[in-house]
Amino acid sequence: MKYEPVIGLEVHAQLLTQSKIFCGCSTQFGQAPNHNTCPICTGFPGVLPVLNKKVVAFAIRAGLATHCEIARWSRLARKNYFYPDLPKGYQISQYELPICTNGYLDIAVNGVVKRIRLTRIHIEEDAGKNIHDLRSDASLVDLNRAGVPLLEIVSEPDIRSPEEAGNYLRTLRAILQYLEICDGNMEEGSFRCDANVSVRPEGTTVLGTKIELKNLNSFKAVEKAIEFEIRRQVETLSNGGRLIQETRLWDPDREETRSMRTKEFAHDYRYFPDPDLLPVVIDDKWIDEIQIFLPELPGARKVRFMSQYDIPAYDAELLTSRRDIADYFESALKTHRNPKAIANWITGDLFRLLKERKLDEKLYITDWPVQADNLSAMIALIDQDKISGKIAKTVFDVMSQSGRSPQEIVAEKGLEQVSNSESIEKTINQVLAAHPKQVADFQAGNRKIFGFLVGQIMKATQGKANPQKANEILKRKLTEGN
Repeated sequence: MKYEPVIGLEVHAQLLTQSKIFCGCSTQFGQAPNHNTCPICTGFPGVLPVLNKKVVAFAIRAGLATHCEIARWSRLARKNYFYPDLPKGYQISQYELPICTNGYLDIAVNGVVKRIRLTRIHIEEDAGKNIHDLRSDASLVDLNRAGVPLLEIVSEPDIRSPEEAGNYLRTLRAILQYLEICDGNMEEGSFRCDANVSVRPEGTTVLGTKIELKNLNSFKAVEKAIEFEIRRQVETLSNGGRLIQETRLWDPDREETRSMRTKEFAHDYRYFPDPDLLPVVIDDKWIDEIQIFLPELPGARKVRFMSQYDIPAYDAELLTSRRDIADYFESALKTHRNPKAIANWITGDLFRLLKERKLDEKLYITDWPVQADNLSAMIALIDQDKISGKIAKTVFDVMSQSGRSPQEIVAEKGLEQVSNSESIEKTINQVLAAHPKQVADFQAGNRKIFGFLVGQIMKATQGKANPQKANEILKRKLTEGN
């Protein structure tokens, strides 16, 4: 029997607010344990939470960007369970009345657009963190994260492969980053994913037994864990076994999932409306104000780049994967309009520098290693035959170290390309005279010698000879036998 995987994803996105969701404590990452805490987020008796308005505004932004219906009236609820990192004994979340419902994301699957429906987006507080590896006789609790605001974004079970899951997460993260409401850092836990995976016989519509996967801290981990779990479930059923609804942990060292606990049902959490918090009331005016200031989102920007600048889908995908990179690209185009060349330099040499200097770890880059106008000015020098592509590599590296303009660098270092035909022909005559054997070999039919001779010409001119003219003159002289 053939089986079909059915996958739904639950994403927890930490919101970029300066303070927590129900108190004024800082959300800054990396502070000393239990430093960002107060009586409210540590659950002291008698304290009263106050909802952070910016959290609601960010949730509305996310809902509008993902085509959700925004509830004009929603409610916060208590999700009751007991765990050391949950000091109140409950988590404030939303249950039957979330803030956003019935949205969707479009993702690319083998060049075809597929729509993944969103069940809901709701706001909630994060729990603390248990630390198990500092002492052998006890676990420690850090409550810095307790009360940090989250969006939980729940998809319908519309995903059918690990690759689709990865594409969905990348698309969702890019949207949240464009909105500047989440930095998307999976390593620091500000963009976390749980996967619900089941399999069913192909051609059927009944859902199989759902297994939840946790400890997925990278796109690669998500894809590998889902792939393993699909294989495990199919093997179990094919061998006559039975699956139970449970939560499993992904072990990245062994590259397998391990059973953690049987899966709870919603009624196990005894949800009820939080008596300390008023309902969340949103009017049309507030939604309209937020809608007006939404940025152009990555999907729309990719389509526009392809049509407006006539660049391939792959390049457009890379350039719009981050809002700051897309802004940089369009800024460079204001100085010199050669979209394809600018795209190639950004996705090649500039991306290399961003990775080397770890600038790509920031949500929005402002301190670029090469300014956009300098990059386009350098490309203009190439297009004007003033420097060669090879010389441009040198100019680019110097720009990235000094911040100086390409014109200054070319003038100071004497890098301007030699395009004078008489000067190039003189150098070619010298190269041919110095390599009579290679000339004879070429004229005897060994065409590979041509590349060697071109290399000698470029070496003699220190890379300054116009490559196109050098090739034309060399070809003519070799053909004429001169």
